[in-house]
Amino acid sequence: MRLPNLETLLLRLTLADTDTQDESTRSPPHERALARELGITADDGCIPWAALEARRLGIAAASDTEGWGVVTLCNWQVGIDDVVLGDPSVIEIDAGESATLLEAARPFFEEDGIALHPSPVPGRWLARARIFDGLATASIDRAVGWPISQWSPLAEAARPLRRLQNEMQMLLYTQRVNDDRAARGVPPINSFWLSGTGALAAQPLPSAACETTVCEALRVAAIRDDGVGWAAAWQALDAGDIASLLADYTRGADVSLTLCGDRAAQRYTVQQRGLSRWARSLFDRKRAAEVLESL
Repeated sequence: MRLPNLETLLLRLTLADTDTQDESTRSPPHERALARELGITADDGCIPWAALEARRLGIAAASDTEGWGVVTLCNWQVGIDDVVLGDPSVIEIDAGESATLLEAARPFFEEDGIALHPSPVPGRWLARARIFDGLATASIDRAVGWPISQWSPLAEAARPLRRLQNEMQMLLYTQRVNDDRAARGVPPINSFWLSGTGALAAQPLPSAACETTVCEALRVAAIRDDGVGWAAAWQALDAGDIASLLADYTRGADVSLTLCGDRAAQRYTVQQRGLSRWARSLFDRKRAAEVLESL
């Protein structure tokens, strides 16, 4: 697979930072990289994505420092030996189903002091409660396709959430929404996944949010283990956003590119001018080939 714009761009940028962890981290490399761009510092599994979204939507005030979490409706696939989290993006939850289930679920969450709010994405709710501040949860990108037991929160503080999850499974089993879904031949919504937990400091939203472009086409194909789609997404990315980034570099802009995988992220920035840049370019062609090979 040839990606001419990416190859050219990597020849002109230099590796500025590498973030290498392992596959046991709850926050995957692409989420850690975006958090750094936004100036958010958080422990593993505690990047406050829900609090950030609530702030952007105007649900939470700038002075709000309470914990938030993302509740994602999903399908748990029950096997002989374990229960696996299915990909929520492929089960076709519409806005009407999401709203109906939210109203049915609200009293159960409120009994545990959790306030639910809809989000613009069907099947995805924002939840506010003190319990979410400091509670480490696994990104849904980590958990999709894996046994639930491997990624569910194990802390003592999560015990009420596990009970709530059991209650929700029984509630969802009785919902007319799932009868209608069965008639359409789509998977039932039988549980939820909690992620993006944490609290934001009382401060304005990070300005970098307006300057960072996040490309998710590769992520979707990778989660679905779709090799053909992944290759097509790379080609489209190379002809689109990468080509635009290369054009910005050519015009003299101070650009950066971050490539992320399951275990690591690498950030590339504009090289220094002058003799040091010339000397470094002697090794760039080999380095670019190695980077593309590793992807």
